[in-house]
Amino acid sequence: MTESTPTVGRHVIIPKDGLQAVFDSLMSAGYVIVGPTVDQEAIVYETIENIAELPVGWTDDQGPGQYRIRQRDDGKFFGYVVGPSTWKKYLYPPELTLFTCRQLDGELQFETRQEVSKFALVGVRGCELAAIGIQDRILLEGLYQDPHYRNRREQAFILAVNCTEPGETCFCTSMKSGPRCDSGFDLALTELPDSFLLEVGSELGAEMLLKSSWKHAGAFDLNQATKLLDQAENHMGRSMETSDLPELLYTNLDSKRWDIVSQRCLSCTNCTIVCPTCFCTDVLDTSDLTGQQTERKRVWDSCFSSDFSYVHGGNTRPNIRSRYRQWLTHKLASWSDQFGELGCTGCGRCITWCPVGIDLTEEISAIREGGLV
Repeated sequence: MTESTPTVGRHVIIPKDGLQAVFDSLMSAGYVIVGPTVDQEAIVYETIENIAELPVGWTDDQGPGQYRIRQRDDGKFFGYVVGPSTWKKYLYPPELTLFTCRQLDGELQFETRQEVSKFALVGVRGCELAAIGIQDRILLEGLYQDPHYRNRREQAFILAVNCTEPGETCFCTSMKSGPRCDSGFDLALTELPDSFLLEVGSELGAEMLLKSSWKHAGAFDLNQATKLLDQAENHMGRSMETSDLPELLYTNLDSKRWDIVSQRCLSCTNCTIVCPTCFCTDVLDTSDLTGQQTERKRVWDSCFSSDFSYVHGGNTRPNIRSRYRQWLTHKLASWSDQFGELGCTGCGRCITWCPVGIDLTEEISAIREGGLV
């Protein structure tokens, strides 16, 4: 790398249209770019190639069980929060073929090889970056590691975005996961009124900036970004006290609150599907009509599914009360015992995409107040 290349840890400024040069460099390096775009009246993560496909001039309004997008009165590129998509879709796909078995001339032939794209994830928020870190620890550390996840994760390029406009259901500050992106990225972007401030997180990230007309950031640029992030930190839509977790949940396994929330919960699995950290799966075997080919697939599953907790002889969580309690207690208590941290990053998706608007921050407060609130 030459002396004119931005170095790791430095901040640079690029014009907003200079982001296209970063996209072009990523595609030239063989990356498939995945980023936010407007589709079916939501801001979702899909493959894109041009900055014009980003949700420029769009934002979202969110609340418990509510989500709508609308046009902004400015041309911000990243002036939205998070939608129903998560990066888990690309690093830990909802359906994965583990192997295919074919019968040819009386012999069985197994195929396990898979082609995996190199993904450049554009627009990863602090809460989402923390979620990727949680899945890294679950799926890449310890005795049992997921080679499929490793293959995708090790090839991923992350262009993170510091969040300057938290939504009504956001509480990343409570979970210490945002709105700033502190580590784990190749580039981290803060959108200023007329430019992008980028922090270089890796040498690969620095290389992707070379054709973007970058220049070193000045004190004014850094102060602008700091003010925007300070404002975001002080304007979270939700908060959750975590100092007494997980003990609060362990000592309230018989709380009346579980009965109250179970009367609302539909056990629809939405909260676990949109959650960026949930990792439950099932394994399905299917065969074609001729009986000549069989596939084994891993698919996303949920602890809210009635069959998920079925074992020989019966179901260990036969009702919604027990399933909701399992989900919340795992997420905010036993997850810490298993993996050394809580399983929630405060993105708020489970609140927004719950059809009946159940809010886990309210549930924790109610349990703390005795369960009948």
